Amino acid sequence: MVQPRRAEPQRAPGDPAPRPVVRPLIRPTARRSHVPPLGVYVTPDGGIDAAVLASHATAVDLCLIDVTDPDLDEHDPDRYTERRVEMVGPVYGVWHTHVPDIAPGQRYGFRVYGPWDPEAGMRHNPAKLLIDPYARGFAGRLRYGPEVVGSVSTEREPGWWLGDRYGAADDRDSLAYVPHSVVVAPLPPPAPLSRPRVPWADTVIYEAHVRGLTMLREDIPAELRGTYAGAAHPAVVEHLLSLGVTTLELLPIHKSASESRLAAQDQQNYWGYNTLGFFAPNAAYATQAAQEQGAEAVLDEVRGMVHLLHEAGIEVLLDVVYNHTCEGGDDDLHVAWRGLDNPLYYLHDGASPAALADVTGTGNSLDFRRPRVIQMALDSLRYWAETVGVDGYRFDLAVTLGRGTVGFDPDHPFLVALQTDPVLSGLKLVAEPWDVGPGGWQTGSFPPPMAEWNDRFRDAARAFWLDAPKQGVRGQEMLGLRDLATRLAGSADLFGPSDPPLVRGPVASVNYVTAHDGFTLADLVAYNYKHNEDNREDNRDGTDNNLSWNHGIEGHTSTGDDATTEPWQAIVPPRRRSQRNLLGTLLLSAGTPMLTAGDEFGRSQGGNNNAYVQDNEVSWLRWAMDSAATDLLETTRYLLRLRREHPALRADSFFLGSPRPNESDPDLLWFAGDGAPMEPATWNQTCRRVLQMLRPGPAAGDADVLLVINGNLDDAHVTLPPRDDTNSAPWQLVWDSSWDFPFVPEDETGPRTSVTLDALSLQVLLSQGAQHTT
Repeated sequence: MVQPRRAEPQRAPGDPAPRPVVRPLIRPTARRSHVPPLGVYVTPDGGIDAAVLASHATAVDLCLIDVTDPDLDEHDPDRYTERRVEMVGPVYGVWHTHVPDIAPGQRYGFRVYGPWDPEAGMRHNPAKLLIDPYARGFAGRLRYGPEVVGSVSTEREPGWWLGDRYGAADDRDSLAYVPHSVVVAPLPPPAPLSRPRVPWADTVIYEAHVRGLTMLREDIPAELRGTYAGAAHPAVVEHLLSLGVTTLELLPIHKSASESRLAAQDQQNYWGYNTLGFFAPNAAYATQAAQEQGAEAVLDEVRGMVHLLHEAGIEVLLDVVYNHTCEGGDDDLHVAWRGLDNPLYYLHDGASPAALADVTGTGNSLDFRRPRVIQMALDSLRYWAETVGVDGYRFDLAVTLGRGTVGFDPDHPFLVALQTDPVLSGLKLVAEPWDVGPGGWQTGSFPPPMAEWNDRFRDAARAFWLDAPKQGVRGQEMLGLRDLATRLAGSADLFGPSDPPLVRGPVASVNYVTAHDGFTLADLVAYNYKHNEDNREDNRDGTDNNLSWNHGIEGHTSTGDDATTEPWQAIVPPRRRSQRNLLGTLLLSAGTPMLTAGDEFGRSQGGNNNAYVQDNEVSWLRWAMDSAATDLLETTRYLLRLRREHPALRADSFFLGSPRPNESDPDLLWFAGDGAPMEPATWNQTCRRVLQMLRPGPAAGDADVLLVINGNLDDAHVTLPPRDDTNSAPWQLVWDSSWDFPFVPEDETGPRTSVTLDALSLQVLLSQGAQHTT
C-alpha cells in the first residue's frame, strides 16, 4: 500500500515516540523542463541546485542541517536543527529544487516518502536521513544501532542490530547517527593536469594502502603519517622511484563504512571495500588539520597528493568498489540507496517476496542492468579523473559491473562506455575479473583497453616454486612447467582471443603473486596454513587455497632468534631463495607486474591472509630493515632495473614463436636443459622441471635475454642454447636467485656456454656485449 504524502512510519508497540521534526520552512521552486544533474551544486547566485534520484517515491525533502549547539556530542539530536525543503518531481525519477543563500560547508541530507512494502522491495522511510549518493564531502560519523536500520530491529548480539527483513518501518530519527552530506564549492581541474601517461609496456604497479604505507615511516613527520600527504612525501616518492615503480595503486579511498558486525566487535573494515560515498574521499586518511578545516580541505589534500606524484612521474590508480555498497543485506543499514530507490539501485532476484541477489558475497549488489546505476558509476569515475586527476582504476569484482539479464556480457553498456568515453577510455583500466555469482570467473573476457588481474599467473608461479616442491619433498610428483611457461610468455591463452585476435597484447595481463588479499610474499614461504585468529572469526575467513610452503617449519623465527642457528639455518636460506624466485618470475615475465607494498623487503602479517580488519602493525609497513630485508630490497630494485634496461623484457605484443615481418629470427624460443629446442613431446613430459626461455632483443643493439629455470630439488647442469653456426654461446650471467645480494661474483663473470643452477633457482643471462648497469 502506498503511504499518503507526509505519512510517517508506524511505531511498533513499546518503541519510543519519534523526535519531533521541523516542518518545511522553504517552499519548492517551480517544475523544471529538463532533468537536472544529480547532486548538489553551488550556483552563481549564492544558492544551490539539488537533485536526487528516487523514482518510486511520492515525495522527497532536502534537509538542511545546522549545528546549533557544538558543545553537545555529535550523536546528540539536540545538537542539530533541521530545515526541510520540499523537492519538485519526479522528472524521470529525479526530484530537484533550488535553494537561495546556501554557502559551501552546509550540511544536508534527504528524507524520502513513499511505500513501505518490503515484500515488493519498497523501503521508503522518512524517519531516516539519507546521504546524497553524489555528495563530494561528509561531516560526522556513522553510529551503529537501531536508528540506522530501516525496519524495526532487534539486537542479535551486543551492539549489533538487524531489522526484521519484511517487518514494519522503524520510526526512530537517524539524523544524529549518520554522516551528513556537505555542500562543496566547485573546484577547477587540477592545475596543471599533466598525467605521466606511462606506456603499458613500461608500467610497474605498486599496490598500497594510504594509511598502512606510512604509519611506521619515521622519516616522515608524525602528523603526515597515514595520510594522503604522507603518501606523496619525498621519502615515499624516493622509495618508489628507486624501486622502478611507475604506478601507485591505492586501496579504496572512497568514503566507506564498516560492516555492522565489525562495529559491534569494536573493529573496522581497514581495507575500505564498503563504499558509503562514490564521490567523496575518506576523510580519515587526511591530516588532522585538513579534517578540522572540512570537506574541501580533505579534497584539496587528495588533489595535492596526486599532483606531487605526477610531478615525480608516478601515476595514481584507485581501487574502486562499484559492485556493492556499505548498506549490507536488506535487514541492515538504511542510510542511502536503500531508502532512496531500493528496487532500482540493488540487484533483486525477481521473486515474491523480493530478495536481494547477492553476487558479491557482501549482502547486496548494485544492479548494473539499470542505466541510472551505470550513470552513477560513470559520473563518479569522470569526477575523480577530471577534478582529482587520477590516472585510472582497478575495478573490484568487475564481473558484477558487466552483468546483464543472462550473466556476464563483455558488450555490457558499462564496459562499452569505458571503451568509448572521451575521458575514461584514455585512462588505465584494470578489472578484477570475477565475482561470486554464477559464471563469476571471467579472466580474459574483458574488452580492450582494459587490463585484468591474472589469477592464473599467481597460481602458476606459486604452484611451480612452492606447492610442487612441497609435494616433492614428500615423494610426490612435481608438476607445473607448462602452465608456468604460458604465464611467462604473457598468457596468450587468456588474453589473446579477441576480434581481431591478439590485439590486447600481454600488457593486458596484470601479473601478481601476492595482493592485499592473501599471504604476503614473506608469509607464502613461511606458512602452510592461514593464521587469522586475530580477526575473531575462528580462523574461518580467508582462503585455504594458498599454494604456500613453509619449507619445514610453520612461522617465522621468533624475536632474538638467529637465522644461522638450528633449526633455522636449514630453513631460512631456501625461504629467501623462494622469495627471489617468485620476484624474478613476476618482474621478468611478459605482462604488467604488480608488487604488493612491503614484499620488496619481506613484510610479514604473521600468517594472516585476510587482514581486512587489522588497522595496526599487522598490516602497516615496517620500514626498519635488517640485512635480509635490505638484500631483498636491492634484489627487487635490480630486477626492475633489468626490466627497464632491456626491451626484450617489456613485450608490448604477444610472442608469435616465429619471425615477425622483415625479421629473420623468431621472437621467442624455448630450450630444454640440454640446449635442444623444446619439442611437443618434450613439453608433454610431466616431470620436466628445467626450462630455458630466450627472448631476442626487438631492435638492433638490444640484448637477447635468457631465463633459465631449475624447478628440481637437485642442482641442474644446463647447456645454454647456441648463438651461431660455430656453436658458440656468448652469454653472460647477470642474476642468480641463489645470490642473497644481486652482485655478480668475480668468478661468475665472462662468457659461458653452460651453467649450473642450484636446486629451485632461476638465472638471467644476456647476450655478451649487451650494455647493462650492475
